[in-house]
Amino acid sequence: MLEAAPLTGPAGTHDWSRSAIGAPEAWPHPLRLTVDIMFNTPLPMLLCWGQQRAVLFNQAYADLAGSGHAPAPGGAVPALLPAPLAAARDSFERAFAGTAAHEQRRPLRFSVSGAPHEADLHFTPVRMDDGHTGGVLCAVAPPTDALKAADPAAAGAALRILVVEDNLDSQFLVCEMLSAFGHDNAGVAHAEGALEMLAQGTFNVLFTDVSLPGMSGVELARRARVQYPALRVIFASGYGDALLRQIEFPYLSLQKPYEIEQLQKALAEVAATV
Repeated sequence: MLEAAPLTGPAGTHDWSRSAIGAPEAWPHPLRLTVDIMFNTPLPMLLCWGQQRAVLFNQAYADLAGSGHAPAPGGAVPALLPAPLAAARDSFERAFAGTAAHEQRRPLRFSVSGAPHEADLHFTPVRMDDGHTGGVLCAVAPPTDALKAADPAAAGAALRILVVEDNLDSQFLVCEMLSAFGHDNAGVAHAEGALEMLAQGTFNVLFTDVSLPGMSGVELARRARVQYPALRVIFASGYGDALLRQIEFPYLSLQKPYEIEQLQKALAEVAATV
């Protein structure tokens, strides 16, 4: 058995042995991946894990909750549900049952005397290798309509994005980031499934890896653009733009590994043309 890679960032420096979830050496891979994502993301996030429902959270969430809140990273079983989970209890429970959910403009009260804080909440089930839900990741994002009101240029910024990525860990990460940015999205692992989803949905952006099993992302985009000429295309490639030089339609490309700011910039460019 291969030894598990060490946790990165702040998660790797914390003593987890006394927490409700125990030492990282015994964590299943989905928990390790989700904790890495949460602690290396600037958006407020918290994770409710296991039958005990232990709660972990990043520093951005602790800062949002205020000075009276426990410091990150958590890892204990709280007496009361955290504000985002309590404010949208039905969606939270649906996510624990395996269905992702999104709540808009939920008022969150982090203390008895504090004023409520409105936020969009994104609940993502974290699935184990056998398919059951091990926990729920909650991203706390500024209300999408509030962002539009503050920046009229962003009025068309809410996108419906189909992510095509055969690495499921990467697909999970990208979809979670898109949800946190306020964009509707869905993920699929191969081009054939992407064409089926495009036929069923109302996507206005195709975000695809260039290298896919079977049909390539380039050929997928060509076929999709024939059927849906208004579809915007963003490619992600680990091989530079060499495979994209003969493309006859407008597109954007990101070189893997890309940064969050690069993804946000590409989405803003696309949103300005939708």
